[in-house]
Order: sequence, then structure tokens, then C-alpha cells
Amino acid sequence: MKKSISLIIIILLVDQIVKVYIKTHFTINESINVMGLDWFQINFVQNNGMAWGTEFGGRTGKFFLTIFRLVAVTGIGYWLFIANKTKRHVAVLIAISLIFAGAMGNIIDSIFYGLIFDDPQHKVATLFAANNYDTLFYGKVVDMFYFPIIKNAVFPDWIPYFGGRNFTFFNAIFNVADSAITIGVALLIIYNKRAFPKENLDSETVSVNDII
Repeated sequence: MKKSISLIIIILLVDQIVKVYIKTHFTINESINVMGLDWFQINFVQNNGMAWGTEFGGRTGKFFLTIFRLVAVTGIGYWLFIANKTKRHVAVLIAISLIFAGAMGNIIDSIFYGLIFDDPQHKVATLFAANNYDTLFYGKVVDMFYFPIIKNAVFPDWIPYFGGRNFTFFNAIFNVADSAITIGVALLIIYNKRAFPKENLDSETVSVNDII
């Protein structure tokens, strides 16, 4: 469990250091090419925390999304505890730790960033600003990594619905926390038989006394 916690702390520190740096050095939608490569960019964007920047339900939706994520990360933390207690394969423990750390990284943005930063729309944000841009639970998640490997391509006309449309691959902008979640999920898929073994449930049961 100590190794899992150490990995989680490292991921969280890297994630938050990168996000704070980006917010205090870039304005919204500012981008640079890394090492002169036009397919590897740092592009600062913010979103309400859903995949692909999706938004729903306004401020109410944002609040309940954050609450849902807190409940979900609690469940993931419990899963990690059980996985360590039952001595799961190391890859499974790493996977769950990565998913937990990634979820926590984005939750920190959602809960606290609106309270500790000001608006970076026309200038770089100030950490612990007096005129914060929102309140607790209404912060926006910071994304920055952008890999437009194929740009301004066109779908073949024979493809239904998408035929003739322009597209960019890969057009998602993400952060360290998102990367940790993606790698964790990939590991679970690869090691799914070790993560979800078909065993007698009695052999996997952890008593309340064990948890306490």
C-alpha cells in the first residue's frame, strides 16, 4: 500500500506542478510548438471536467459532476485497498493507483482552482489571487498537451455521414491526470484476468475487522 500511495503522490505532484505552471505562464488558447514540432504542442485550455470538454446542466451540472467524481474516487480508493489486501498482480495495483491519482488530479482543479486563481482570459493567471474567478467546487480543469499528428485531412466520400469532412488526428487536449487514467485503464484491459479473476468470492472477502 505504501508503494501505491507513493505513486499516487508522485502523479499528483507532477500533474499539479504542470497545471500551475501553465496557468501562471499562458493565457487561454495560447499555444507553442515543443522543440519546433508542429505535431507536439502545449495548448492551454480549460473545461468543466468532462471528456472532450463536454458541458451540461450549467453550474448545477458542474456541481453534481464534482460530487459524482468524489464518490467515484472514494470507490476507486476502496478498490485499491482491497487489491492491496488481496495481493493482486503489481500491474493491477499500478493501474488502480494511476486511475485514482488521475481522478484526484482533476478533482483538485474542479474543487479549488476557481477559488485560488483569477481569470486567465486576457493575462496569465495569478495563484492565490484576491479576485478569484469562481467559488469552491466550480473550478475548471486545466488541459495542455496537444498532438495534432494529422491535420486538415479529409474523410473519404464513401464514409457515411463523415465523408468529405475535415478532421484532425489526434484533436483531444489533455493533461497529466488524463494520461494517468488512460494508462491505468489500458493496464486493466491488458491484465483483465488478473484484475477480475473468476474465483470464489469467499476467498476474496475482506472482513470489517480487516478494514478497521
